Amino acid sequence: MAHDPGWVAEAIRAVEQRRLVRRAGRVMRIIGHTLEVTGPTASLGELCAIGGELEGLGEVIGFHEGRLYVVPLGPLPDVSPGTPVRFLDQPFRIRCGPGLVGRVLNGLGEPIDERGPLAGPLVWRTVDAPSISPLRRGRIRAPYATGVRAIDALLTIGRGQRIGLFAGSGVGKSTLVSMMARGGRADVHVIALVGERGREVREFLEDDLGEDGLRRSVVIVSTSDEPAYVRSKAAFVATAIAEYFRDEGKDVTLMMDSLTRFAMAEREVGLAMGEPPSSRGYTPSVFAKLPVLLERAGPGPVGAITAVYTVLVEADDIHDPIADAVRGILDGHIVLSRALANRGQFPAIDVLQSLSRLFPSIATDGHRLAAERLREWMARYGEIEDLLRIGAYRQGSDPAVDEAIERMPDILSFLRQKKGEVVAFEEAITQLINVARERQ
Repeated sequence: MAHDPGWVAEAIRAVEQRRLVRRAGRVMRIIGHTLEVTGPTASLGELCAIGGELEGLGEVIGFHEGRLYVVPLGPLPDVSPGTPVRFLDQPFRIRCGPGLVGRVLNGLGEPIDERGPLAGPLVWRTVDAPSISPLRRGRIRAPYATGVRAIDALLTIGRGQRIGLFAGSGVGKSTLVSMMARGGRADVHVIALVGERGREVREFLEDDLGEDGLRRSVVIVSTSDEPAYVRSKAAFVATAIAEYFRDEGKDVTLMMDSLTRFAMAEREVGLAMGEPPSSRGYTPSVFAKLPVLLERAGPGPVGAITAVYTVLVEADDIHDPIADAVRGILDGHIVLSRALANRGQFPAIDVLQSLSRLFPSIATDGHRLAAERLREWMARYGEIEDLLRIGAYRQGSDPAVDEAIERMPDILSFLRQKKGEVVAFEEAITQLINVARERQ
């Protein structure tokens, strides 16, 4: 009897898909939250069951001299020398779909808002995906409205641009992120709270974001008490969710607070694996992973991810290693000033230290001219501010400086904005032009 070749191939595939041989190893020792496992080889990023399927899930993050390094994706399970570790032949994946909008997820993409399981349809996506080819990216030609007057008028962001928000602690980063989430013109907001204090999560959701903001957002939360690898994974989970909506043709805003805590989590993982520290204790792998994460945002062939990453600078030093590395990758930076915050000016944006690399190409001529005029007045005022404070400047010495002094009250009023206030993009540009108009 002749066999059908198609039937034979189908039978072979069915046999290959059955795991007749299961690969497993055993725990040899624990280094921090990292397990050293001996046994068969496994791929980098492969999932494994620690102590059995019901005990805990882990991921292979490295190997050395026949030993595998595995980190648990959650609390450290009950392990002891010889605990079995079974490898699952698949990478870490999350479920994505329209039902994510309005939900709060943990760092592994599972719901934690007590609203039941995620609604379908859902598709599986690999978290560690490559970035889009540079030649397949769309051009950034249109402005993105944030609802924040100072940003839209003087530091205009493009649709698909990646921007950094640099500030010390307590200067208003989270508040500014929430203002952009409420007023931003995007189809979906993906907000990642990486290494956040547990107390502040509900405050952010209820007070800063509010019901209206949450209704069109996906919030990923990984608090500071969770394992370092889960905090690091939360950043990639949020990016993968943003990529899903972008590939569906949506305009997405990805907001991550904070990128510094992501770097700190990666440093913990690297040090636990024996990686030597380099600049200020950060391991070389931290600086290698930053561009891998950040380059995944931006415009795609159809949709776009406009990304805002907060960077917590130590002692208000915007030149620390992480800030320097991030500034070299992103398409601009917004600096928040503690001195302005202490004066009661919110948002405390230091316009002269901030930069949007795409502002010249997406702003109209009238808009650009008005912004340059305001910057010039602010720069001139900054040069003689100390002299004014001690009464050493004589009015009439320099007409350009006199005009800057006269204009500053209107400029400061223009830059101030209340937390719940949303300013339309067109209105912000109109107000800017009115402030910069020549006086008769």
